[in-house]
Amino acid sequence: MALAEQSTERALADELRQRVHQRLLMETEFPVLQRMSTEDLRQRISEILDSEISQRQLSLTARFIEQLQQEVIDEVVGYGPIQPLIDDPQVTEIMVNGPGRVYVEIGGRIHLTDRRFVDDEHVLRVIDRIVSPLGRRVDESMPMVDARLPDGSRVNAIIPPLAINGPCLTIRKFSRTPLTPERLVELGTMSEEMCIFLEASVKARLNILVSGGTGSGKTTTLNALSRFVPPDERIITIEDAAELQLQQEHVISLESRPPNIEGKGEITIRQLVRNALRMRPDRIIVGEVRGAEALDMLQAMNTGHDGSMSTLHANSPRDALSRLETMVLMAGTELPSRAIREQISSALHLIVHQARLRDGSRKITHITEVQHMEGEQITLQDLFLYQQRGVDRDGRVVGEHVATGATPLFLELFEAEGVPLPLDIFAPTGMRR
Repeated sequence: MALAEQSTERALADELRQRVHQRLLMETEFPVLQRMSTEDLRQRISEILDSEISQRQLSLTARFIEQLQQEVIDEVVGYGPIQPLIDDPQVTEIMVNGPGRVYVEIGGRIHLTDRRFVDDEHVLRVIDRIVSPLGRRVDESMPMVDARLPDGSRVNAIIPPLAINGPCLTIRKFSRTPLTPERLVELGTMSEEMCIFLEASVKARLNILVSGGTGSGKTTTLNALSRFVPPDERIITIEDAAELQLQQEHVISLESRPPNIEGKGEITIRQLVRNALRMRPDRIIVGEVRGAEALDMLQAMNTGHDGSMSTLHANSPRDALSRLETMVLMAGTELPSRAIREQISSALHLIVHQARLRDGSRKITHITEVQHMEGEQITLQDLFLYQQRGVDRDGRVVGEHVATGATPLFLELFEAEGVPLPLDIFAPTGMRR
């Protein structure tokens, strides 16, 4: 089909969709539409569409009409043009750069789609449909918002005047079936030996920090690690937007709250961490440490709340410690750097660092032990590493996970908790029996 014909057909589809949508809302109350089954809704849309086609004396193909019906359904009870992308299990991220350009990430690569919004107002309506059920809003007075879809997928929206090219919407989708540790081994995110060690570490109640860059898969790994928590423990999760998908029965999920239109009513992650300490937790899992709550989390780890876990943005395990120190200072404390580092070294046992490689694959590149203070610095010991050897002809990264040969200093913790740990997993690759 010629570009001119495609453009004309698209314009006709947009016009008909808007007209059918308007009539549908005018002739049927919205709460009634929401309660209708998909078949009843499709039937009602078909009746209105037939009326519009008849009035205009249009000649349209059955495929065009069917597609138009689905678009109206998505507009009424879904998220408009991006609903098919949300339903597509291959799509891991959706990026709306204004009404005319919608990108997706599939297999770690970004692709431009044929999905389009009519105008800025159309994008804004979809954003509002996402954030309104959560009691949040986005407008000129508050042009940025973080939210989530009902399935836990993370949503960020930013609108003009901050977004120059029109409203922008980013959705990081969560798999409907969370990735298990075994599946991460199959995908090459970590090795079998690393999985054995991490399972033992969670069961032995080590405090673990998952670090990495944006989109590296930190939350996915945290979800996978949480599966090793025994089912009889009381877990409290704390997040900005609830997205952790824990499988245990005894889980309490807490979510922060932004200020209202008067600038009041804000509940921060730090407040939730403090409150969680009064809720008799066996474990506290903070979705992501971003600010002053780092101090409260470290104090919790240092006062008997072992087995706590969190994620943090960082470029390396060493960088993760530097960022943690900076965030403790954001709490307004006047502690000297050495005192902060001593708290960090006594609170944390492990840093699991993850990276997204150039081919889009995600790998745990370091499992690093946090040891003790030597002088003014915290000593770190890499236990497992990902060694990249190069890139093949198809652009895929070639490498392998290896053990460094070092054994952790906290082996007695596994014995104390009665958690078996085969020491041969630490033997360098090629030297295992």
